[in-house]
Amino acid sequence: MDRAIALFLDMMSAERGASPHTRAAYGRDLNNLAGFLNRRKIDLQQASEADLSDYMSWLNQQGMAASTVARHLSSLRHFYKFLLLEESRADNPTEALKRPQTQRPLPKLLSLAETEALIHAAQSLPQESQAEKAKRARAICLIEVLYATGLRVSELVSLPRAAMDGPLLIVRGKGGRDRLVPLSEPARVAIADWQAQQSAREKASTYLFPAGGKAGHLTRQRFSQILDDLARRAGLDGKRVSPHVLRHAFATHLVERGADLRAVQQMLGHADISTTQIYAHVLDERKKQLVAKGHPLAKIESLPNTLETE
Repeated sequence: MDRAIALFLDMMSAERGASPHTRAAYGRDLNNLAGFLNRRKIDLQQASEADLSDYMSWLNQQGMAASTVARHLSSLRHFYKFLLLEESRADNPTEALKRPQTQRPLPKLLSLAETEALIHAAQSLPQESQAEKAKRARAICLIEVLYATGLRVSELVSLPRAAMDGPLLIVRGKGGRDRLVPLSEPARVAIADWQAQQSAREKASTYLFPAGGKAGHLTRQRFSQILDDLARRAGLDGKRVSPHVLRHAFATHLVERGADLRAVQQMLGHADISTTQIYAHVLDERKKQLVAKGHPLAKIESLPNTLETE
């Protein structure tokens, strides 16, 4: 790995709180760029705007999706801004590079009835033995907290035991930023029930969902397995159910009931309101479908592309 890339990745971890997954993604993108430039005998740190423009064109020629090319450009911008701030070069050659036009797909969703079916599936788990009671309490707690808060799955499984502050949850999100998220009454009850079912070893852990692995807490993969099992028990297509889909359900159901987008943004931990606005687009799309289905004179192909929000 180029030394400049290694220093950049260290900075992203130390100063920006980048997760290992994010750090690895930046590393792959920048090493890909370094390989392209090396084949042209161009030094990574000295690459010009024209060199980087050629690289972006080359990415497009590989048949990459516009969203993937946009991610590569984001990696380049962060890297060359870092070189500029470190005075390793006098300019940022990415400033004039244009971001490819992308159309963000609407998020996959669960209806309120489907979400309730998942919760009911967790509540219906067997509880004949103490081990089964504990597994049931943990499953209920995971689902209730996720749907009540819209946490990212990494935030959920690594929740500290001390994260609860009365009716609020203190969540450390991306970049090490803390946010407060209100907890519903069912979520607070589920947390209390789960803690009451924990073994002495689990209660000694600093995590709300402890586990014996290296991380010390429940893994994302294990939670996905739990969710798959609950989806099957609820009669839902497992391919439609994931932790991120429940995060989308939390946000969409709030917006449907008139929640302010800024408040939803803060609870989700989005740095930019534009990311949260996707849920307003979901409602617009649902309105179009309702009109198309219910209006006696409506036809799908004749509907406008957008509807004004009420």
